[in-house]
Amino acid sequence: MDSRSIAAEALRLLAESDGTVAVAESLTGGLVAAEITAVPGASKSFRGSVTAYATELKHRLLGVDAELLARDGAVNAQVAAEMAAGVREALGATWGIATTGVAGPEPQDGQPVGTVFIAVAGPGGGKTAGLRLNGSRGEIRRESVRTVLELLSSELRENARGQDTEQNGGI
Repeated sequence: MDSRSIAAEALRLLAESDGTVAVAESLTGGLVAAEITAVPGASKSFRGSVTAYATELKHRLLGVDAELLARDGAVNAQVAAEMAAGVREALGATWGIATTGVAGPEPQDGQPVGTVFIAVAGPGGGKTAGLRLNGSRGEIRRESVRTVLELLSSELRENARGQDTEQNGGI
């Protein structure tokens, strides 16, 4: 599936549960939010986004631990997790998603081009994934968008199954 279809699926799942989503982006520079808002009716579930490209903004706007950023840099799984949780909190959303990584052309924070971390934070906790992507800068960014939207959709489906089981007495 392409990013737009995955975004539409995520928005459908959010609408069914009266959920909302907020986005924190670094390497994708607003592309995740653009894909979500390209879907008609997105305003029902999309709260907003923060594009924290500069490392200090990850701390100041999203609450990412300053010591973590100073010690390990912005390209790691914990930063992605804290960005997702931070944007969820800052924008008052049910779900937060985040992207951080290196699209190129040069390595960053000791990480090679194509190193990406994505995260989802929601009511039941969160999930983070690390990616090693190949291709051009644009291809790495596009695949990061598609993959974080896929992770969100997967978590939303899992959350919906859990709620169905609870409502049916654990059956």
